[in-house]
Amino acid sequence: MKHGDFTELAKYYGNRPGYSKVVLTCLKNHIFNVVGEGKVADVGAGTGKLTENLAEIGLCGFAVEPNAAMRQEGQKVFRGRGEFVWSEGSAEATGLTDNCANWVLMGSSFHWTDSKKAMEEFYRILVPGGFFTAIWNPRDIESSEIHKRIEEAVYSQVPGMKRVSSGKMISIEEMREKLLYSGYFKDILSLEAPHSEIMTKERYMNTWKSVNDIQVQAGEDGFRRILGKIEDIIRDMDEIEVPYRSRSWTVQSCKK
Repeated sequence: MKHGDFTELAKYYGNRPGYSKVVLTCLKNHIFNVVGEGKVADVGAGTGKLTENLAEIGLCGFAVEPNAAMRQEGQKVFRGRGEFVWSEGSAEATGLTDNCANWVLMGSSFHWTDSKKAMEEFYRILVPGGFFTAIWNPRDIESSEIHKRIEEAVYSQVPGMKRVSSGKMISIEEMREKLLYSGYFKDILSLEAPHSEIMTKERYMNTWKSVNDIQVQAGEDGFRRILGKIEDIIRDMDEIEVPYRSRSWTVQSCKK
């Protein structure tokens, strides 16, 4: 398995949680108040976790995903529904037309992009004054003793591990550098909110099996040991309450 290759993980992705409706609704209200209502584009849509959230708050538009296995899982979820049109594409080359979206989002995937090319592409597909949001959904580890134990178990197997995709450690300074340096966008807005999800043990373990960067760094044997340690910690639990904190950064296009 390679960093960023989700082909073997697609079957587990549906177990992941959605994003904070508080964050998404606040951003929706702000953005549509400024630029008016219109279509949205979920780029790097994966299996459609963020796409589902956007549909639930009344939005429609485009879901763009480069990985065929992930895209197929998302298309299954939206089969027979018309809110989002699914297509193959990447952040650097979405395949969408100029000025087609009022709001572009990337859920837990902006870190995989060539940010310079991605921001140029988002500038192209956004209407004048449109918005881009990068959002992540890390576990809120410090608020839960059991998740502190699980985190310690993970790092005991890979002491020097560097998380690529959790979004927990991303700073506004880092995002400002990636989002604003080109001159295409302005006015960075940071917004976050906690939420939680109740999971069965099976679903909880499947969320771990969907994590790419830990598997790559731990290796097959190391990751098997990590899963075993997590299973030991939750052995006597019927359900697991998992705390999350959706963290977002939003900028506005300077296009006139």
